[in-house]
Amino acid sequence: MKSGGAAATSHNQDSMEKFSNRDIIVYVLGGPGSGKGTQCSKIVEHFGFTHLSAGELLETEVKSGSETGKMIQEFKKEGKLVPSEVVVKLLQQAMQKSRNRNFLIDGFPRNEENRVAAEKMLNIQPTIVLVFDCSEEETIRRVLHRNQGRVDDNMDTIKKRLKVYKESTLPVIDYFTRKGKVRKINAEKPIEEVFRSVEAVFSELGLAKHTVGRACVQTA
Repeated sequence: MKSGGAAATSHNQDSMEKFSNRDIIVYVLGGPGSGKGTQCSKIVEHFGFTHLSAGELLETEVKSGSETGKMIQEFKKEGKLVPSEVVVKLLQQAMQKSRNRNFLIDGFPRNEENRVAAEKMLNIQPTIVLVFDCSEEETIRRVLHRNQGRVDDNMDTIKKRLKVYKESTLPVIDYFTRKGKVRKINAEKPIEEVFRSVEAVFSELGLAKHTVGRACVQTA
């Protein structure tokens, strides 16, 4: 029994070493309307990354009906943030299931608590942090354009989301900027121009562009 436990511990350590030393891990951040979802799809298509969305992983877990899913649902009903440990655990499980070792982690870490939890639980640092930069004026214009509800309601929602982004996510971006990890992309340009800027960053990582289809998309 002891040897089995040791083997399991060794396997877990090996998994963490892979996350730390061999994988390419790209965090993708950007405010509402920055177009990061569109760019993530293009990165998956042309560079073969596994795309993990923290929000979609949480939603998938809720739909599964698991005990963790029920807990997540309760937090959402009460208007509370899901604990970072839960989010990181779901990311960890998805990463361990994937045969691909290049990860695009979208919308994470949203705050300092997320970042610290990922560092402690996964023992990982991102290879780079892609930040899709968009002015507040352009953000409002884009989100209002794509929403068809009442303008006042939409404006209120947008401003709240921007406030949360500035207060919670910008400190994370500042942290990684100091570590030399951040690559800011001007997200106000047309989609193809934005992607050319993304390609330049991936070229810096020594990654060649290729078409792999949709098989590497993974959200659970």
